[in-house]
Amino acid sequence: MNENPEKTTHFGYKTVAETEKASMVADVFHSVATKYDVMNDLMSFGIHRLWKRQTIASSGVRKGHQVLDLAGGTGDLTAKFSQLVGDTGQVVLGDINSSMLKVGREKLHNLGLVGNIDYVQMNAEALPFPDNSFDLITIAFGLRNVTDQNKALRSMYRILKPGGRLLVLEFSKPEHQVLSKAYDFYSFNLLPKMGELVANDGESYKYLAESIRMHPDQETLKAMMNEAGFEQTTYQNLTGGIVALHRGFKY
Repeated sequence: MNENPEKTTHFGYKTVAETEKASMVADVFHSVATKYDVMNDLMSFGIHRLWKRQTIASSGVRKGHQVLDLAGGTGDLTAKFSQLVGDTGQVVLGDINSSMLKVGREKLHNLGLVGNIDYVQMNAEALPFPDNSFDLITIAFGLRNVTDQNKALRSMYRILKPGGRLLVLEFSKPEHQVLSKAYDFYSFNLLPKMGELVANDGESYKYLAESIRMHPDQETLKAMMNEAGFEQTTYQNLTGGIVALHRGFKY
């Protein structure tokens, strides 16, 4: 009898070994990286830009700040933070996926943003920075792909400076049943077809839809942030709760 069964987690609706999830998620994002921005606009009808704008507005970022854009992918938030922190500040675009980092670096270089941005491949569960390093950490549409989310939140808390804040922008639970049913129909019927047509990869977008449903709801994520040490934790529902912006501070 095996007394040490391998720990499992979810990959969308599938149950997989914890040790396998990171590489399976990596395959998804290697596959979609070059079409990621186009698909974001199509999937959200461009509304993701408003969600990210609200994240920027809630960031409190000023000149000279140190910012980590975790799971920053193709760099939408990094681009704006780079302008806000100025020459005396620094932005780290961090992502576990090398393909996403490559696309992000090329995009930001083409925008002429080169002076105050570092690109680092990293795992959110074990962030490679000293304690008290950053004024702000953002993770937009990335937390649900992390294998051990509680461990990742503790890692983020550790590297925040006292007075620093974490912003988690993530798909969440719609507030109204009618919206929830329409959203389900769209996610499971239309989204994979769009992924097949545009990115030639319907399966990855099926996973993305499933991963959203498996992600903790607003109150559960708030409790997880509190458990990791964050204080004054709040969230703001966007687009009827399809997306929520969570905020927590380190004191």
